[in-house]
Amino acid sequence: MTQQSHSNRREWVVWALGEYEARLTRYAARLLGDEDAARDVVQHAFLRLCDRLPEELGDRVAPWLFAVCRNRAMDTLRGRKHTEPLDSAGPGLDMSREPDPAEAAETRDLYARLSELVAALPAAQREAIDLWTEGFSYREIAEVTEQREGNVRVLVHRGLKRLREHPLTQRLLGNSADADGPAACRPRRIAASTILSPIPCRPAGQPET
Repeated sequence: MTQQSHSNRREWVVWALGEYEARLTRYAARLLGDEDAARDVVQHAFLRLCDRLPEELGDRVAPWLFAVCRNRAMDTLRGRKHTEPLDSAGPGLDMSREPDPAEAAETRDLYARLSELVAALPAAQREAIDLWTEGFSYREIAEVTEQREGNVRVLVHRGLKRLREHPLTQRLLGNSADADGPAACRPRRIAASTILSPIPCRPAGQPET
C-alpha cells in the first residue's frame, strides 16, 4: 500500500469518526443501558473500520458501522445476567443555537417524555425506531439487524402506531384539553408532530427503499 493510500485511509476514518461517532454511541447506549460500555463498543467498531478500505464499503459505511456496533453490543449483553434501558439515551437535540430558556426547558421536557415512551417499546420495535430516526432506510435497518425488510417495516409501523396512540402523545399533540389553553401547548404540538411524523427523517437525497 502506498503512502498516499495510507493517508487517504486515515482521512476516511477521521471523517467517519466525526460523522458517526455520536450516533453510534447513542444507539449503543440504548442497546446496552450503559454509556461507558457503549463507548467501548463504538471504539471497537472504529478499530474494525481501520482494517477496511474505503472502496470496500463505498456508500455503505453507516450501515456497516452500525452492524458491527450492534454485533459487539449483543456479545456484551450475552455476557451479562441482566441489563436495564438507559433512560437518558435517545434521540439527541441540536443545541447549536441558544434558544429561549423557557423554550429550551419545554423542548427538553418533551424529548424526555418521548424518550421514555420509546424506551418502553418492545426491544425489537425500539431498535427499529432508533435506527429509523437516525435516517436509515428499511433496507439498511434490515441489514444492520439481520432481519427481512418486510419485518422491519412492520416493526417501525407498529412502534410508531403504539407511540401515536399513547395518551401522553395525544396530550403532547394537543388533542386533549390543556389548562393553559391552545396557545401554550402549540410548541409541544409542533415538536411532537415532527418527531412522530409518518415520514422518516433521512439524509437529503437518500430515497426510501
